[in-house]
Amino acid sequence: MALALAATEFGDGPPVAILHGLFGAGRNWTGIARRLAARYRSIVFDLRNHGASPWADTMSYPEMAEDVDAAMRARGHRRYRLLGHSMGGKVAMAVALADASAVERLVAVDIAPVAYEIPFRSYVEAMRRLDLAAVARRGDADAALAAAVPDAAERGFLLQNLVLGDGSPRWQLNLAALEAAMSVIAGFPSLPQGATFDGPALFVAGGRSPYLKAAHEGAIRALFPHAAVARIEDAGHWVHIERPHEFLALVERFFEG
Repeated sequence: MALALAATEFGDGPPVAILHGLFGAGRNWTGIARRLAARYRSIVFDLRNHGASPWADTMSYPEMAEDVDAAMRARGHRRYRLLGHSMGGKVAMAVALADASAVERLVAVDIAPVAYEIPFRSYVEAMRRLDLAAVARRGDADAALAAAVPDAAERGFLLQNLVLGDGSPRWQLNLAALEAAMSVIAGFPSLPQGATFDGPALFVAGGRSPYLKAAHEGAIRALFPHAAVARIEDAGHWVHIERPHEFLALVERFFEG
């Protein structure tokens, strides 16, 4: 059964569903959504077990795809543009492959429909081990996570999910479900022979990122035969944050067809 996803909406016009990546939330895409809202109805979702959306024990890509499609249909949108980053990009691909009639145009950001090494398990373990009762301020949690997550920017990103000042500290992430699903999240679902999305698709890669390389393009075009791949050379995995103007120019041009 599909979960009722939390969402924030901006603007008016043709609908665009925007899906964040692992450990993220819709708020990470507010700036892009506001820019797209000049022409589109930008709907920024929290995926299951993230942000303000409901929790569930499982989070396969077919389940997450069903959540998104059901949420768009509940808003009266039977056909829409779809933009997803990283894990959200795989969810977006799963939506398009499951219900091609619903997706007018697809953008997947710095991810391919392939299996990766299981990501960030140590991060989840460290977050689960964190003694929240000993956390009085965000700096306490930052210091406690420093050994497991040495990059300060990555710690800051993870700590956006720590809720303080509303009773006892708590994580907005369902860490138990994320840990259990890590191999599923790293992979990509098996599909029936010949399954494809024949609509327009754009894959945007960060030139300094390992997530979408030229070697992945065969796997992309096997499922998305009309896909274009665009690379923003001076960007890593967070393409839309590191190079927002170049990223938006690509997406807006593609959405306008």
